[in-house]
Amino acid sequence: MATLGEIEKLTKDYADSRDRLCGTVRELEQKMGSTKRQYLPGIRTQVRIAKEKKANLEAALQDSGNLFVKPRTIIIAGIKIGFEKARGIISWTDDAAVVRLIRKHFPEAADVLIKTMEKPLKKALAGLSVADLKRIGVIVSETGDVVVIKPTDSEVDKLVEALLEESSESQTEDAA
Repeated sequence: MATLGEIEKLTKDYADSRDRLCGTVRELEQKMGSTKRQYLPGIRTQVRIAKEKKANLEAALQDSGNLFVKPRTIIIAGIKIGFEKARGIISWTDDAAVVRLIRKHFPEAADVLIKTMEKPLKKALAGLSVADLKRIGVIVSETGDVVVIKPTDSEVDKLVEALLEESSESQTEDAA
């Protein structure tokens, strides 16, 4: 059994080690903050330049669609460029009518295409052809070609993309 004096010493040892740990963490946070402040202006400039270069590339691709018939995309310098079919946005105005038409035209798939609460399932409907979607009263829009500019995914590319998106969002908020 420990004495009160021994427990007091062990408590002080623990408190001292915890204080050192907290001090080290604070020092790390300060250094990270100053390093971030040091690099942030350059990163912001590079993000702005990268956005401008991407916009220039997108405009050139829009004007040069005839170069991307076959193949529709190519990879240059690790960037996939060209055109791809847009996924399309599906919508409908009357849930009940779409459910009725699904039951009529696709009775075997109704449990997959319709929620139990009698509402069409957008994800499941997205797998149907445009003709089938039109047969059941679903409106299909935005299915034309869209420009593709994608890095072939590395961790740094993902970070850069996140920074570009973050920059776009902050600029949108600043403008509002």
